[in-house]
Amino acid sequence: MIGATFTNAPSLHIDPILMDPSIHIIVCTGAGGVGKTTTAASLGLRAAEMGRNVCVLTIDPAKRLAQAMGLTSLDNTPRQVPGVCAPDGSGSLFAMMLDMKRTFDEVVESHADPERAQQILTNPFYQALSSSFAGTQEYMAMEKLGQLHVRAEEEGTWDLIVVDTPPSRSALDFLDAPARLGSFLDGRLIRVLTAPARGAGRGLGRLAAAGFSIFTNVLNRILGAQVLSDLGTFVAAIDTTFGGFRERADATYALLKDRGTSFVVVAAPERDALREASYFVERLRTDDMPLAGLVLNRVQDVLDPEFTAEQAGAGAQLLEEMAEDETSVAADEARLTAALLTLHAERMSLAARQRHLADRFTAAHPGVPVSAVPALAEDVHDLDGLRTVGGLLASAL
Repeated sequence: MIGATFTNAPSLHIDPILMDPSIHIIVCTGAGGVGKTTTAASLGLRAAEMGRNVCVLTIDPAKRLAQAMGLTSLDNTPRQVPGVCAPDGSGSLFAMMLDMKRTFDEVVESHADPERAQQILTNPFYQALSSSFAGTQEYMAMEKLGQLHVRAEEEGTWDLIVVDTPPSRSALDFLDAPARLGSFLDGRLIRVLTAPARGAGRGLGRLAAAGFSIFTNVLNRILGAQVLSDLGTFVAAIDTTFGGFRERADATYALLKDRGTSFVVVAAPERDALREASYFVERLRTDDMPLAGLVLNRVQDVLDPEFTAEQAGAGAQLLEEMAEDETSVAADEARLTAALLTLHAERMSLAARQRHLADRFTAAHPGVPVSAVPALAEDVHDLDGLRTVGGLLASAL
């Protein structure tokens, strides 16, 4: 397997992390489409079958993954996966899927009185913000993680939370989104819109209100009166909750830096995915966040690495030439053998490309532990499939 060639990288040992009672949060992160969700679910299942009480927070998983956990669907409420426990009966597995808008609604409902909350929830500007504002999904993933952690501490429901981060354009979005949303909520436009109301009744307030009137007349022409009215109503209603957004984001960010958290960076042996993984490793190091290591997913496994691509290619060409224009059984067998040799040559070439990219990563980050997991022949569609992935994660070099 290609993982055995990582001479510059220590091995990532998953089981000691899963069994460590001081580890309460595992964050699986990386570029989109590299198998983060499957990795998170597999780690959660393996930990539960080791006796831990686990909640897996997934972000937009494929329907087949919910079915793999024995659930008809996943939603914003943790639901227990039936039949999952350790041999002695200890341990449990819960799973949930982040509902971005519902989580945002819950934040508003829990930090505003009913009348003000209703004003916010029905406001068109809020509805757009909570559904499509850049970074909202990443922020709400952090918000939900904070909620789950508080619940686990207060109720003792889970002792391990496994987080699958959103399929963002960049893996760094997960850490940067709270600051971006906080900057928007604390930004110049918001301060301008709220300044007249805050200063009303004072000389400067009246002056600000006069200036604001001119400003809004301009915006009315550009944006339309209704859009500006919705924005103003939203700002007036949510103004008292701004501090809460930033405070909770800061608290969750501090939680991610705690030694009870462990980051697992997931990547495929592809240039863009490993570039994202490299950025994230550097960011974690800069922010002093606890990195467990890199899972290199979907690695090409070669059964006979001693039989080179060049040898296989030359043999395939020779057999094809021998079988040319022939119609005998021997010729058909030669063509079939040539096709198999060509497939082996292609796999060897792919493995060599992956090894080259992986070696570049390990050379740049020689101290980062690595686990290389071979590509499977088919998608994961049941708990046995997740167990297989979990076993490969634990045993891979």
